[in-house]
Amino acid sequence: MKIAVDTSAWPRPNAVTSAGLCHCYTSCRCDGSRKTIPGWPFSFAAGLEWGASSWTALLDAVRLGPDDDATVVTVAQIGNVLARLDAAGTLAQRPAPVFTFDSGYDLTRITYLAERDGLGVQVLGRVRSDRVFYAPAPKRRKDGRPGRPKRHGSRFELSTPASLPAPAQRLRGQNPRYGEVMVSAWHGLHQKLSRQAGWTGFDGVLPVVAGTVIRIQVERLPGNRAPEDLWLWHTAPPGTVFDLDLLWKTYLRRFDVEHTFRLLKSSLGWTAPQIRTPQQGERWTWLILAAHAQLRLAKTLTTDLRRPWEKTIPAGRPMTPGRVRRGFRNLRRHPGTPASRPKTTTPGPGRPEGSTRPPRTRYPVGKKKSTVDMLEVRKQALKG
Repeated sequence: MKIAVDTSAWPRPNAVTSAGLCHCYTSCRCDGSRKTIPGWPFSFAAGLEWGASSWTALLDAVRLGPDDDATVVTVAQIGNVLARLDAAGTLAQRPAPVFTFDSGYDLTRITYLAERDGLGVQVLGRVRSDRVFYAPAPKRRKDGRPGRPKRHGSRFELSTPASLPAPAQRLRGQNPRYGEVMVSAWHGLHQKLSRQAGWTGFDGVLPVVAGTVIRIQVERLPGNRAPEDLWLWHTAPPGTVFDLDLLWKTYLRRFDVEHTFRLLKSSLGWTAPQIRTPQQGERWTWLILAAHAQLRLAKTLTTDLRRPWEKTIPAGRPMTPGRVRRGFRNLRRHPGTPASRPKTTTPGPGRPEGSTRPPRTRYPVGKKKSTVDMLEVRKQALKG
């Protein structure tokens, strides 16, 4: 089972009276000075599919608050998703599910917290090409030398692939989209942790979380772009079969969730309402997830209302989510609805004459703690 976890922002730049706003990254901020916008970030978990389709199965959505630890919230979300899937009998007789992440996640800490909570999942995510990993520490020589034994072995720098040792596994193949593909894997590598960010208040010796580094090389990229190496990091529970071909294809399916976010915002109107409280935003988000589930169930029941300029979908291939939504209005008449008929619109009496309403409370946009605050927290932890 393949599940992608990613965040998407509900922009609220002018909602100064709404609580729980954070600085969310956005690619459409056009003032040239900022890369963030005030909004409500939501973490989504979506099941991935195979084949020529961009459909995903939205499983969960959690709003991230200004004071929330994104890694802790993500691990708790993984646990909730697994509990619901287990209750539905979906995980029976299946290997450990694979959760895929983008490069903005702390994969080492997610793996450590997931193992601590006994979730039993595989973690697969992208890492930046400037990261440094370390091989296992060599065994201590029995020559009587004093000193503490080493915890880290030789350096494994992703920025200098020519200096890397021979991979433990290598796979070559042809892909119609990327041409020749070569995937390499090195096992037993870990990162050197320091007492900062999420590890600031960690008690005891920092752990060594070992995993597999995967390098993906392709012959070409769409749009005549220059090919670049893609680096992944993977961990799995003991006894899990390592399938290199399955892992790199699983990560490529993660990009389907980006099409889902576009559908939620442009077609289903997820970010259209100008609501006030974050609790209203959470309820509306779950209504959007329910609407997306209905579209997914109707993808084989609706008729393709193709526009003259659109291509015909080949036989045996499911319709796209946008076309299913377009034809859903013809399907909606047949099953009926338990809702009553809408009432006629009648103007209300309005506010009593002479009455006033006090100004609403204004809330600042949440910010991450500064480096000075983090150092102060670390000092207090060391004193304690």
